Amino acid sequence: MLPVERVNRIKGLIEKRKNIKISELSHILNVSEMTIHRDLKPLVDEGFILKTFGGITLAKSDLNSQNENLCVVCNRMIHSKLAYRLILPNNNIEMTCCGHCGLIRERQLGNKVIQSICQDFLRQTTLSAKLAWFVFDSSIDLGCCQPQVLTFERKEHAEKFIKGFDGVTVSFDHALDLIYKKMNETNSCHNHHT
Repeated sequence: MLPVERVNRIKGLIEKRKNIKISELSHILNVSEMTIHRDLKPLVDEGFILKTFGGITLAKSDLNSQNENLCVVCNRMIHSKLAYRLILPNNNIEMTCCGHCGLIRERQLGNKVIQSICQDFLRQTTLSAKLAWFVFDSSIDLGCCQPQVLTFERKEHAEKFIKGFDGVTVSFDHALDLIYKKMNETNSCHNHHT
């Protein structure tokens, strides 16, 4: 099977199933996982799919049919305390389950995002994501996407938090770069969702 045929088959499978493991694609298409990763690269670059823990997930969503209780990136249930909202043109709003998915989607959409809103992890107040401080890799596990990303309104609160729960505090721009770097280092961005 030619690479273009494999890519088309992968597109069909992911559109139908929404999530699929790399190992399963390798088995279905009878090629190595490294070949699958090469086939996936253009689909990731165009924003059609996102890498997940050991697999891929469909990135595109029809905003009119999207279940507003599910993350547009990983399809997890959205918990209001961790939610990240992206305001787009024509009053469209996309929601993600956490800062991790919010940063991924923000990076993917680029300048299409008019505003992004998140919650302060400690105080539960709403704030602009561009003004937030992001804590990566804390030892506290909230059972959401990995690497876990928590948002704080004040830098001093984030720094005090990491004294007790480890991690690193970064600004919005650095967080966009860091999530991309971490995603590419590990070939994954989310916990396995079943």
